[in-house]
Amino acid sequence: MLRQPLKKVSRSNSTPVEQSPESKQPHSSDAEPELLELKTLTDLEHEWKSKVHERLLQMIDLSLIDTLGKDKARTEIEEICLRILEEESAPVNFSQRQVIVRSIQDDVLGLGPLELLLKDSTISDILVNGAKNVYVERRGKLYRTAVAFNDNRHLLNVIDRIVSAVGRRIDESSPMVDARLEDGSRVNAIIPPLALDGPSLSIRRFAVDLFTVEDLVELGTLTDSAAKVLDAVVKSRLNVLISGGTGSGKTTLLNVASGFIPEDERIITIEDSAELQLRQPHVVRLETRPANIEGRGEISQRDLVKNSLRMRPERIVIGEVRGSEALDMLQAMNTGHDGSITTVHANTPRDALGRIETMVTMSGVAFPIRTLRAQISSAINIVIQIERSEDGRRRLTSIQEIDGMEGDVITMSELFTFRRDRMDENKNVVGELVPTGVVPKFHRKLAGKGIDLPIEMFEHSWDQNGS
Repeated sequence: MLRQPLKKVSRSNSTPVEQSPESKQPHSSDAEPELLELKTLTDLEHEWKSKVHERLLQMIDLSLIDTLGKDKARTEIEEICLRILEEESAPVNFSQRQVIVRSIQDDVLGLGPLELLLKDSTISDILVNGAKNVYVERRGKLYRTAVAFNDNRHLLNVIDRIVSAVGRRIDESSPMVDARLEDGSRVNAIIPPLALDGPSLSIRRFAVDLFTVEDLVELGTLTDSAAKVLDAVVKSRLNVLISGGTGSGKTTLLNVASGFIPEDERIITIEDSAELQLRQPHVVRLETRPANIEGRGEISQRDLVKNSLRMRPERIVIGEVRGSEALDMLQAMNTGHDGSITTVHANTPRDALGRIETMVTMSGVAFPIRTLRAQISSAINIVIQIERSEDGRRRLTSIQEIDGMEGDVITMSELFTFRRDRMDENKNVVGELVPTGVVPKFHRKLAGKGIDLPIEMFEHSWDQNGS
């Protein structure tokens, strides 16, 4: 690898779940993002990093880096960099030299300046708007950071390293891409000519240690009663649609809900970019594939849904339904593949059904409106709404059961609803998820399957505490 001889140096939230770290501490909603304090390189450290990096590139063949193991490559780079600093009599102490070496290792082997942010387990989103503007979301609040790339070419190299690792590409002919990091974190990149102010990179962090239902109860995302209902719904093989906006925690909730699936069942997961982190032993993970440079070879979610029906699935879990695959999903749910779970972008449970209806029409198959809605009402049993409030917290706001049809309208019964009381002095939303008093139709089905869910759990609570 050397061109000349030398002599001789986590728990993450939100994730895996689509990561959604929360905090019990109050947080404000300022108009301008604050500057997040991070330990970045000083001017002196940056100057010597550039000098050492330049000499390093003259001394080693980077094309051979991949032939070495990651640990061995890091060790060799460390030894070379320390030798260069010693030869140049760099006016930096031992601690500063270690910082410089780690930064160079991150540039050569990792994701450059992003490594500092990826090591921070409290950061849920990393948003790069060009080389010099890097923002992060921490505990539901957006911050600007002092992290920066050298230039747009440096940022493009990092983006290319990310997407090539999962067999995808990004260039002027294909300037948008979805990818993922090794830990499952979701990545979206868009570059010029579509991104006018330089390459843009968005990373949704995923957890190494997944959220459990107990974590969500502790964070206030849902109540203990709602968690027990969710457990019973999944175990009784009802079809569940999780609805919410961007960043509301749909994937996190889907990961938690899928944890209730018995371990002896065969599960097929289908995603555009693999994000789900199911813990059961019998899981087959499928991921879409974009077209190649000739425009061929694309495998869509609809293709995967159709193929999954031939794979003897006991459960089909679709990360997010967003197109014509909605038709095949409904057909699967209506033809014996019960217990399926998926998510959809929508602001209310009613809107979620409307979006499913719209996506079915994208398949090109024409249905009379009443027939289509009858298909939806018989396929989906439960709609769960989750939202991200203005205080940054993710909360389950509604659980609704689909009752059937009345004329051309799908009828629904709300079982739990989030009762919002006020905003406190720290601008945190104060409220609670409460039962509405409606006993679901599926309660009898649960009893028939030996699942004990006390009917008192659904008792009306509006008049409690004197309200």
